[in-house]
Amino acid sequence: MEIDVGETHIRLTTDLKNHDLTDYIYTIRSQLKAYINHNQDFLLSMEPITTDEENLAPIVELMYESSKHCDVGPMACVAGTISELSLEYLMSKNSTHSIVENGGDIALVNNKKLLCGIYSNNEVLGNNIAFEIKKRKVPLGICTSSGKIGHSISFGDAESVTVISNSPSVADGLATRIANDVRGMTSEDRVSNAVETAEEFREFFSGVLIISQDNVATVGRLPKIVETSKFDFNQS
Repeated sequence: MEIDVGETHIRLTTDLKNHDLTDYIYTIRSQLKAYINHNQDFLLSMEPITTDEENLAPIVELMYESSKHCDVGPMACVAGTISELSLEYLMSKNSTHSIVENGGDIALVNNKKLLCGIYSNNEVLGNNIAFEIKKRKVPLGICTSSGKIGHSISFGDAESVTVISNSPSVADGLATRIANDVRGMTSEDRVSNAVETAEEFREFFSGVLIISQDNVATVGRLPKIVETSKFDFNQS
């Protein structure tokens, strides 16, 4: 199932037949837009900002919190935050198997083993590898940032930086933060610099995969990586 609401483009797999997720996404997006209308810094800042406001909408509050953890602006966490809140909504309706993918930022809970493709378009690795995700009862975030693919702002030169975290909102922000530092004279330098940045945020993720040209690095613990049939993003 696909859900398109403004800039939010979700591909959904769920064990629920009736969930009204589209209406929920309309609601949280409306709350976010209303907040941005009176706080343009929230929209434009590329660094964490603070507020003493109370009774914030959950989407706004979570974006503030995640951006602070990740050292990025709040909007760097928006896609992962929508995925996270959408998954929480589905789980509140007793879903035990739902995958919410929002522009490459995934929130999931799964009652059976599944594969999550790693799309980097890397010349060495190709697009035929995937994470093997064991069944679980708690949410998982798998979020990716790239300096070469997609529309998100990145100041680095990575094919992909993928972050695994219990919070998809945080995973989204950290993918951006780490990808920004995939910079240097050589591919090895770029990956090394990104690894150093990732180490600074170890408390907020379980694993990071960094791919840049012919260099690949991991930080922390990742799910098992397996070979799959080639994944064509444009036809998925």
